[in-house]
Amino acid sequence: MAALRVYFCGSIRGGREDRAVYERIIHELGKFGTVLTEHIASPTLTDSGEDAAELGDRFIHDRDVQWLEAADVVVAEVSQPSLGVGYELGRAVAMNKKMLCLFRPSSGRVLSAMIRGAENGSSIRVRDYDPGEIEQLLLQYFTVTFPAL
Repeated sequence: MAALRVYFCGSIRGGREDRAVYERIIHELGKFGTVLTEHIASPTLTDSGEDAAELGDRFIHDRDVQWLEAADVVVAEVSQPSLGVGYELGRAVAMNKKMLCLFRPSSGRVLSAMIRGAENGSSIRVRDYDPGEIEQLLLQYFTVTFPAL
């Protein structure tokens, strides 16, 4: 099997507190294929988002939907509540994408029932994790979900 195309979701305009966690996850995801949205971990990306004045919100939306359509799998860090991430996950469900949602209980938040309740044991998986478990958790997920890798 060729390398996977991975769409990573993480909060941008909803808050950048988890940027370093995103960077670590994206680094690990790169071992399984091309991360289409690696800019999510950029230290220069603020909670104002990409330069919408330059690119325009419509451009960002349409580009990201194209990436989502092209992706083989969607991985989302869902500890930081984000309208954009929720939207991306809803679109991914409608596209029948394989999805892994990662939630850190240590964040002090409670994961939305709309995310946790979507867990179906096959195409949509929700995993609680500690940052020290990222490498092993992703290896296990990709080995089981894409055994031909």
